[in-house]
Amino acid sequence: MSNPQYKGIICMLICAILWSTAGILIKLLPWNPLVISGMRSLIAGCVYYLYMRHEKTRFIINKNSILSGIFLMGTFLFYIAANKFTTSANAIVLQYSAPIFIIIISWVIFRQRFRAGDIITVAATFIGIALFFLDDLSAGYKLGNLMAIGSGICFACMFITTGRADKDSRSSGIFLGNVFTAAVGIPFMFFSETTISTTTIFAILALGIFQLGLSYIFYGIAVQYISSLSCSLIGCIEPLLNPFWVFLIIGEVPGLFALIGGVIVISCIFINQLGPGGAGGRWKRSGARD
Repeated sequence: MSNPQYKGIICMLICAILWSTAGILIKLLPWNPLVISGMRSLIAGCVYYLYMRHEKTRFIINKNSILSGIFLMGTFLFYIAANKFTTSANAIVLQYSAPIFIIIISWVIFRQRFRAGDIITVAATFIGIALFFLDDLSAGYKLGNLMAIGSGICFACMFITTGRADKDSRSSGIFLGNVFTAAVGIPFMFFSETTISTTTIFAILALGIFQLGLSYIFYGIAVQYISSLSCSLIGCIEPLLNPFWVFLIIGEVPGLFALIGGVIVISCIFINQLGPGGAGGRWKRSGARD
């Protein structure tokens, strides 16, 4: 592929598609959410370790890898907790405030400047996601909403720390994030009912191998070629695809606001990435990191 930007965009699209299968697979698991997260990360960690061995990537412990691991774990656990204390729609919309936090954190800490077009894209994308889930958004649920915002902040910090890391630190951070999450979640197996059946084994293997393990392999490749903000914006396709899988399998048709929101999100991302001076390629070519 002659243009590295396109390679990064395609890898991130594959990542977002794999991420989006979580909702339909989790419905097959009647387990405690922390057990699901822990077991999923245990399997994903094994997959990612094999990938690191294949690529001859060194496992290193440094400030960046530890922070990346902590932020990735925070993303997983805050999101799961948010789903227990607020609506799923609130949790998804607030988690995908991550691009907003990327801009704020990058500007405050690293003094990075963004184009007006990038800021407009982030704002429009967030509005589009909110429209997509408008029918299901609810007031109240303060604790759950705060946890969802915490997930969005951790998600943003994960994008930033992995985006600024070298290959070894980035891969080690992703691996550590799964190890940390498994260490927190798996012990809950002993305090809650965890039914084992053919369906649950299939679902947890699919979640660990494909939805999380392979997805972060593609993310690790994508962030080498496009910026952290670009990765997070393309990742916003994930919540739009969740209802798509439901439509294919169950036949439930999204409402008008959902369709309008989806068009807004996809259009903004397409223009930002593939329009004149596409953001991902421009930042990487200029040597900018975020």
